Amino acid sequence: MNQISSTYRSHATSGALFMLVASLAFAGSNTLQAVLPTPAEYGGFGMSSTGMAFWQYLIASVLALPLILRIGLGNLRTRHPLAHELRAFASALGVHVFVYGYASGVPIWQMVTLLATGPLFIIIGSTLFLGERASPARIAAAMTGFAGAIIVSGIGAEGLGWQALVPIVAAALWAVTDVLTKYLVMRGERPETLTISLLVLMTPNHLAILLLVNALGGILPAGMATGFPFALPSGDGLWLLLLLGALTAAAQYLLAFAYKVADAVYLQPFGDIKVPLSGLIGWVALGQVPSAWFWPGALLIVGASAFIYWVEHGQHRRGRMMPA
Repeated sequence: MNQISSTYRSHATSGALFMLVASLAFAGSNTLQAVLPTPAEYGGFGMSSTGMAFWQYLIASVLALPLILRIGLGNLRTRHPLAHELRAFASALGVHVFVYGYASGVPIWQMVTLLATGPLFIIIGSTLFLGERASPARIAAAMTGFAGAIIVSGIGAEGLGWQALVPIVAAALWAVTDVLTKYLVMRGERPETLTISLLVLMTPNHLAILLLVNALGGILPAGMATGFPFALPSGDGLWLLLLLGALTAAAQYLLAFAYKVADAVYLQPFGDIKVPLSGLIGWVALGQVPSAWFWPGALLIVGASAFIYWVEHGQHRRGRMMPA
């Protein structure tokens, strides 16, 4: 029994460390995503937000090739190709919407924190489309996180401009990805198939979105399609773009390692550390000082994640201790 307990604690510690380092990688990538599309006159590199997202994930895909080959292309075989494609497209579109938020001037601390509306969309989608029953604890945690996001947005103080809705739309799109993942798991798809399908379909979907956005450039908001879509920055901008792709790939590797050794519910609070980390890095590196509403709102969000971890992890542990 002691050996089992020791092994569990070791895996839990490793998973937490992997998730914390992944959160640091995400925070670094958030900072670079804010710098690269910023116009040159304001200290950035003026990249199209959609062009940046395409190159970011192309670089990440190249760096993820060892992981793709290790999983094996044979795991692409599936009976649900349309669901896999919709899942990859929603994920890619969420990225493009998210990075457009940086291009439209939403500060890092607000962008990242407003993503905490995601669990509410996941609960709604899972209940409506998958027939799942949302527990009172999950509803309470989701609503608390949403309240924290509203506080961070500054509504009633700084005002909730339409730009602040951009990360909420991104959160909704990524919730679609999560709901489709649950759907595919319920249909018997293996974790290997879910992982490699997303890795392989990532770049083609980013390319399709990039071309579509630039074809519709005349009717879309400024900043989404600026200039030649495949133009690369020069000098330091190119190195920062390469670093952005490397951080994106590193975060995916670290997430894979974390989920391999520990449960997703256990890891969630550690993943939320990227909220204050992103705010602090944006403050130090870019001078984006969070508003006074950031701190109580972020505390509510992290507290909600810790609460649902405590409730569900406790239930999971009691379930394992029940006699057969």
